[in-house]
Amino acid sequence: MSSPVQTILSRLGGLRGLLFVVGSGLVGVLAGIALFTFVYANGLAYFGEDPQTCKQCHSMNKQFFAWEKGSHHTVACQECHIPERAHEPVQWLLAEADNGFWHSLKFTTGQYPTNIKIRDNNREIVLSSCRRCHSSLISEVSVPSLHSNQQIDCLRCHSEVGHKR
Repeated sequence: MSSPVQTILSRLGGLRGLLFVVGSGLVGVLAGIALFTFVYANGLAYFGEDPQTCKQCHSMNKQFFAWEKGSHHTVACQECHIPERAHEPVQWLLAEADNGFWHSLKFTTGQYPTNIKIRDNNREIVLSSCRRCHSSLISEVSVPSLHSNQQIDCLRCHSEVGHKR
């Protein structure tokens, strides 16, 4: 007479079958959690360009309301904070995936810092957007001492343009 464990192992095709079933179950659970998080955080909205998406979580309200008061309130968030989809599709996708991961993690766990600060790689994307949209103005910079031997850092002097405080 065989034990219940031996019977189960036999029906699953041995230890390899058991590991396959357990592994498949874990993958299913992880996929379910990922899908739940994506739906709960309204993840599909992040692939659009509606500024309302950026204030889905209460921690971004301050930035959103500052944007509404700023001179760039007619410019969608993605136009400054994400590389151009048409000209840089790979960078666009990487930035969307990177930001989407961190936003969904913070949104789901509620672990937002009190003072939200832009990450270095996102700051570079914003600076690139400034230079792209304002290239004619930048080419006429008349104070070379502020920008000598370095690339123009628009945010050094104009940090409140996009989000008026």
